[in-house]
Amino acid sequence: MTQRVDMWFDSACPWAWMTSRWLLEVEKVRDVEVYFHVMSLSVLNEGRDLPEDYRAMMDQALPPARVALAVQRDHPEKLRDYYTAIGTLLHPGGRDLADETVAEALAEVGLPASLLEAGHTDAADDELKRSHHEGMDPVGDEVGTPVIHMNGMALFGPVISPAPKGEQAGDLFDGFAKLTAYPGFFEAKRTRTVGPIFD
Repeated sequence: MTQRVDMWFDSACPWAWMTSRWLLEVEKVRDVEVYFHVMSLSVLNEGRDLPEDYRAMMDQALPPARVALAVQRDHPEKLRDYYTAIGTLLHPGGRDLADETVAEALAEVGLPASLLEAGHTDAADDELKRSHHEGMDPVGDEVGTPVIHMNGMALFGPVISPAPKGEQAGDLFDGFAKLTAYPGFFEAKRTRTVGPIFD
């Protein structure tokens, strides 16, 4: 039976991007179907005392999160492709979180340019918060993205670099699935020694 895996992402997060690339690789080697959902680092950090530069990044991240939400709502069948397009431009591509980048990603996957307008209105912010909390509440407020739901449970992570390929991706998934399934498992961590390796 195909296993459903749900992942919440903010387009701005390179670590979520790495995890998403791993999950797409897992689909090739395991009977798994991945569904993507939008969370927002801006929503996550609302009301928190942040360094000025990080606060500025949160402000920049909000419009793309709103656009991703509009894609999720109006064109759910295109969310995966849109995330791949925007993530490729931002992360391996090194582009800025700017309207031009978002517009290019929309065009690349055949989505209407008018979706860009969603980034500059708070009209759907309650909906953004709902999508965010659906993914994030089960893991608490001490983590960011990626968040994965599977086996009726949710975990932050895995934080990986680079994203494994082929059977190595499948092996990592098998282990992560077992951790996720155990309700008493909460945390495993080691110090990160590399940044995101986009290959």
